[in-house]
Amino acid sequence: MKFHTFTENNLRLFTENVFLTMGCPEVDAKLAADVLLRSDLRGIDSHGVARLSGYVRLWEKKRINATPIVKVVHETATTATVDGDGGLGLVVAPFAMKIAMEKAKTYGSGWVAVKNSNHFGIAGYHALMAVEQDMIGISMTNASPLVAPTYANERLLGTNPMCYAFPAGKYPPVVVDMATAAAANGKLEIAQRANQPIPEGWVQDKEGNTSINPHQLKEGGSLLPLGSDKDHGSHKGYGLGATVDILSAVLSGANYGPWVPPFVAFLEPPTDPVGEGIGHFFGAMRVDGFRPAQDFKNHLDNWITRFKSAKTIDPEKKVIIPGEPEYAFENERKKNGIPLIDAVVNDLNELALKLGIAGLS
Repeated sequence: MKFHTFTENNLRLFTENVFLTMGCPEVDAKLAADVLLRSDLRGIDSHGVARLSGYVRLWEKKRINATPIVKVVHETATTATVDGDGGLGLVVAPFAMKIAMEKAKTYGSGWVAVKNSNHFGIAGYHALMAVEQDMIGISMTNASPLVAPTYANERLLGTNPMCYAFPAGKYPPVVVDMATAAAANGKLEIAQRANQPIPEGWVQDKEGNTSINPHQLKEGGSLLPLGSDKDHGSHKGYGLGATVDILSAVLSGANYGPWVPPFVAFLEPPTDPVGEGIGHFFGAMRVDGFRPAQDFKNHLDNWITRFKSAKTIDPEKKVIIPGEPEYAFENERKKNGIPLIDAVVNDLNELALKLGIAGLS
């Protein structure tokens, strides 16, 4: 597999130009580009600039509003519901998280549900906004139905990621950012581009049999919940995915379950929606609402130190702290550039040609 390496600035300018060409205001184009670039920098290649074409196709189908009027439609002192007006989730989500953080500053915690939005990038971006202010950040979103609940052979849930981010002291933040499915759909897309099989336990075919075919979803199959099957705890992954769906959408007034609109533009949204757009849920909690922030960070450092020193089965391996690999990727890629495979570079250059902007070189 051949890679091309690009500087962060090169990819950032290209991505901003794509969003500007879509008609996004400059401030929104810069923010949306920042969310995508943070994903690539953190090594989550499935949710970075490789997704650009998908956003453009949705915009062309008039399923993304490039100039939304994002507003609060319901509010209490510590809670709010935001209407994203069909805008980019990359823009709507930070707007909502800022509200949660503002409420937390005053009242100790803030909670915001979002409806009428779109795909919001990586959950970690939004949760980490709170960490920067010594808050615990929570971020989650529902997604188009690709996952079959335990025992089912019908797609009813999305990969429905959730993220919890905690500020540390001398260490990087602890960031638990994960899909509630056995694998995110983006990992299947990476395997498709690389023409490689996927591990058993990620997907099932339309008959309910396990499969290693990365194209299985196009052939009527479905993703499996975290845990893969009942004996390995899939009911827990199903429960987590259900929790995300309920908090993100049933609570906000967005579409939930099988009614969530698909990310791919070639599939039309359900004709019988139960809500508006895709839903998100955000929380921010001031650490000093529980104990002095520095005390917490000192003890979280101690927690990290102890876990990193755990005895391991294989002496060549060590316990990994959640968020540690992404932090290492971010430092390395800021210094040495971001690698993109041929298929992604070709796709982005075709997109540039279509939009009439400068491509990647």
